[in-house]
Amino acid sequence: MTKITLLGTGLMGGPMARNLLKAGHDLTVWNRSRDKAAPLADHGATVADDPAEAVRGSGIVISMLSDGPASDAVQRQAMDAFADGAVWVEMGSIKPAEARAHGERFAARGMGYVDAPVSGGTRGAEGGTLAIMAGGTAETFAAVERVLQALGRPVHVGPVGAGQLSKLANQAIVACTIGAVAEAMLLLERGGADPAAVRDALKGGFADSTILQQHGRRMTEGDFVPGGLTKFQIKDLDNVLSEAAGLDLTLPTVRAINDRFKRLRDAMNGGEMDHSALYLELKDINGM
Repeated sequence: MTKITLLGTGLMGGPMARNLLKAGHDLTVWNRSRDKAAPLADHGATVADDPAEAVRGSGIVISMLSDGPASDAVQRQAMDAFADGAVWVEMGSIKPAEARAHGERFAARGMGYVDAPVSGGTRGAEGGTLAIMAGGTAETFAAVERVLQALGRPVHVGPVGAGQLSKLANQAIVACTIGAVAEAMLLLERGGADPAAVRDALKGGFADSTILQQHGRRMTEGDFVPGGLTKFQIKDLDNVLSEAAGLDLTLPTVRAINDRFKRLRDAMNGGEMDHSALYLELKDINGM
């Protein structure tokens, strides 16, 4: 099996690493806080002390770091240690322009680059069922597709940068749907209907969605233990709006919902809560 490195073993990267190990891959992991990576040694991973040590000898390097600047910094630290012909797979959410710049950096060194952000949250990461939107050449995607299949369902969506653009579209849909589901759940609660029964009744209909079923339950049960953090939802929506501005587009619904997420983060100290906690911001608006 190809030697693989995974950089960033937090809420998403940790279970992704375990799924790569279950698939039989030779895996090295690194995390800025070593204590988050250390338990993976019990599952068979090699834990590296720094990025250069982590990437040395790996044919595929997967990044699950927090943002574009973090990914850029690690690339620069490790650039001289990469194996010839290695492929960097950016699975964190960064800007499309950052992905294109990183792709050019690796191409100049004769290495491959795929931007392959994911959707599915911690449940998808744990279950190996992530939606994976991959940008890059067809040849480079083919070289990493089998490895990505241990993590979910990879789909080639276009050239470098297209994966991140797809993730931005995904995040716009997620955020706006969370807002709609929150309003529906509050309406049901105030009106006296059973939200759980209504969610069951809507299964299979046009209004049904993973967000309705999972986050609708979170909202009515008050379970906001983070799967997808509010602060990261805001980062993604800021990137959506930045990309839209560069394309001379106005996205009023995304802008409005992002303002509400920022109010949850700033006025209600909800940045570390699950993004379904927008329900609490809605209740606050309504004096509840």
